[in-house]
Amino acid sequence: MRTHCIALLATSILMGCATIETAAPVPVVTASVQARGETAAVETLNADAADDPAIWRNPRNPAASLIVATDKRAGLHVYGLDGADRSFVAAGRVNNVDLKDMGRGGIIVAASDRGDKTAAMLALYRLDPKTAVLTPLGKLPVGVGEAYGTCLYREAGALYAFNVLKDGTIVQLAVDVSGAKPAGRVVRTLKLATQSEGCVADERTHRLYVAEEDVGVWRFDARASGSTQAHKMADADGKAIVADTEGLTLAAEGRDGGYLLVSSQGDNAYAVYSLRDERFAGRFRIAAGAFGSTEETDGVDIAVGNFGPAYPGGLFVAQDGQNAPRAQNFKLVAWRDIKRALRLK
Repeated sequence: MRTHCIALLATSILMGCATIETAAPVPVVTASVQARGETAAVETLNADAADDPAIWRNPRNPAASLIVATDKRAGLHVYGLDGADRSFVAAGRVNNVDLKDMGRGGIIVAASDRGDKTAAMLALYRLDPKTAVLTPLGKLPVGVGEAYGTCLYREAGALYAFNVLKDGTIVQLAVDVSGAKPAGRVVRTLKLATQSEGCVADERTHRLYVAEEDVGVWRFDARASGSTQAHKMADADGKAIVADTEGLTLAAEGRDGGYLLVSSQGDNAYAVYSLRDERFAGRFRIAAGAFGSTEETDGVDIAVGNFGPAYPGGLFVAQDGQNAPRAQNFKLVAWRDIKRALRLK
């Protein structure tokens, strides 16, 4: 409520005060979905441990797809769609993870290695889709600072890794895994002002999206020769995104369509934006159900397409920060359920 007093200066007579009711801001509606599955809990108990997932979709047998996910205090797990822990590699303090199926080059998995907080590293693995085992390939130096986020990107057949350091520095590394040991070369550096982590790159439109935790989502040109200028896409405004702004993932559909999904960690929700026009398209929560709700989500990933009858249209995976009485884990949601809840086309 605001009170406005109008004085008639010509006569210096106070005519009176008018009381005007101002409309309250329209709240942003948050839809609800339920998980259709969950992974086994990570092995690290009583700690913030599970962090980030990456999905490999098996094109020949979608039900045999795999999820690689981090226990940021111990290593990397590989889960089946039934949630069972298929394998584990003791990789140390790996924070974020991403993967790319390079065809004959195999399925390459990259994880941000923060074992030394003063010297960022990128740990590389090859995933065997039959045995669900990760084979270490080696580590690449990224630069001075603490490794935090990472995401992979391909351009003209070349593989790149974007490495987000905790201070907001983003190092783009050209990665070569064709030899006996991986090789890396820094091609450029981008910068955000404060602590950042989540990132995802769209190979169709050559756009890189990065989450600055207290600020929102920024967009860059992902190409190695592209501009280093940052463009604000979405604010952590306390409505669509409630800080921290955490994990990012793309539901790519068609030539340039689909959606960007953002972990709104501050209120245990997920914001959705159209990739074509970058407009806010809705938000949702994973509510309590057969597999529980999610809280304090860090990393997320999504892959569209057939994943069998349990996950029609695609699979969304979200880290669950509160999974008592067990350790943290990851929840699995059908993309079709999210689209229906938000009435997305």
